[in-house]
Amino acid sequence: MNAKTAMESVTMLRDPAVVMDPYRLGAMHQTRLSFVRSLLRKMESEQWKIECVQWDIAAEGFGTAVYELLTPNGVYQLVVFSTAIADEERNDRVIAEKWDVTMALVKGRVDQRELDRLRQNVPLQEAGRNTTQVLVLSRANKSVRVFEHLIDALSVGQQPNAQEIANVGYILRTTAVYGNGKFGIADFETLNENPDFRLSFSAQMCAVYMLREFSLDWVHFLAKQKGGVHATTLSPELQRYIGVGNATGLGMAPYLIRHPRVVDNWLTHREMALAAVSQQSVCGKSAVRVLSLLHKARKHLKEVVTIDAHQKGLNAQSVDELPSLEQDIVMLSSDGSYWVDAISTAEKYSFETQEILVTCLLETFPDIVDPFCNEMNADESLSLTPGIKVSTMISLLETRYRWALEIDFSKADNQYWFWYRSQDKEEPRMAVRGEEPGEEKELGLDVGRQASRFYHSLKQVDSTTSLAEFLLENTRFRMIARRIWTLGNCPMGDIQINVLAKNVLPMHLLRCKLSMFGATKFDPRSDRWVRVTLFQGAPIFAELGNSADTDSWLFPVLTSSSEQREAL
Repeated sequence: MNAKTAMESVTMLRDPAVVMDPYRLGAMHQTRLSFVRSLLRKMESEQWKIECVQWDIAAEGFGTAVYELLTPNGVYQLVVFSTAIADEERNDRVIAEKWDVTMALVKGRVDQRELDRLRQNVPLQEAGRNTTQVLVLSRANKSVRVFEHLIDALSVGQQPNAQEIANVGYILRTTAVYGNGKFGIADFETLNENPDFRLSFSAQMCAVYMLREFSLDWVHFLAKQKGGVHATTLSPELQRYIGVGNATGLGMAPYLIRHPRVVDNWLTHREMALAAVSQQSVCGKSAVRVLSLLHKARKHLKEVVTIDAHQKGLNAQSVDELPSLEQDIVMLSSDGSYWVDAISTAEKYSFETQEILVTCLLETFPDIVDPFCNEMNADESLSLTPGIKVSTMISLLETRYRWALEIDFSKADNQYWFWYRSQDKEEPRMAVRGEEPGEEKELGLDVGRQASRFYHSLKQVDSTTSLAEFLLENTRFRMIARRIWTLGNCPMGDIQINVLAKNVLPMHLLRCKLSMFGATKFDPRSDRWVRVTLFQGAPIFAELGNSADTDSWLFPVLTSSSEQREAL
């Protein structure tokens, strides 16, 4: 089924009030629509090639490596710099100034002059300056415990303790992956006409995937340096299990608020894919597949290591609920039900469990779901239609923004925080209103408050007045008016969250976006930043196109490849 046919088959999506609940968004998981998944399918189908073309890494592990990516449409190079830093300089926060590894994904081949320029700027990250040939700029720190354990074991010809790897899941952990025009690199609009990276965040995800290849080559090289002829390499299963970590904070959260049409496009197509899948019958084959994935999800959650007590509780609750959900599906498979009935039945369980079922359903029907991956880009313009009356806008607000109108913004707790941008790192921050400085530079992320103020101002004028006339007198409402009118036809665009509220959890915004990227193993380190893993369980590059498991890495678990094939 192609995307057009699938879209035509969809008659009803879930209510936006259900989908856009921040607690549900904060329970999302990787799916076939996630960007890491669509990227690897593209790499495999188009037979992309990756080769290490330069390895100037000293025996101590520091130096330069260059990986070349060859696609049917062009050539790119990932330039990686490994630098010695002190343990106290290894910091995941954006305020860090030194990292174990820095890198740049560059369009075209890098000559010596360009390599020297990159060497002078890429390790500086925000403090450096780059050209528009650089598509992605990033940095990473190593998990010292895993890094040293791997080298120690491999150098004497032994495989490492698998549980040591499972406790972390990666060798390198990125702390930012820039691909948006910052610091002189190419703006993301330049990729719109690039057939390789025009899909959402595909350039960034590709850079991270290539960094994973470097991390494996790096520990193999250092183990060889230490152990000589006695050294060995990681087993294929462990290489596949090792992903790339990521530490993400508040900097990611505002994206989902500032790009509502992107969010609407992502989540609407996710819902359209789910709606199409939900019309399929709970037949033997699909039921067996879903049950197998639910069982794997349970094992995956048991292996997730997190320091966050709340997330531990959510994971444990889902582990307890999944066997009951499996029994529900067995019952549904015997009475001619459809998967929409399973979705409805699952509403008695937690959001975590419900979203696991959604993920499993999307995984089970690739022919229906995969075409939607090509529909993830969006027109971001916000506009008004001439001739709108105040009454029409009031009606739209009362229909689509009831969640905002029900908030009493006269209460201090509903305006507790203000958001601002830090001067040094250009990153969003939160501060307490009335207690901390900077309120005069507040970012306009308060969609709920703006909608409420707009509504109450509209109610003060004659409802037959033209909106244009109202806005001429009330210019401060022009932006929110354009947003609300545009999103009237984009119901999945506005997350129903008051980002100013004292009890707000930015973590929900972070997890929503990271799940669309394809992150797994969410480990909140506070209510404002989280560690996750990308590409864990994914095939290493040498396996692309040569393994039956190249697209069967949902819910990564620490197990052998034969067990994985049996489970799937």
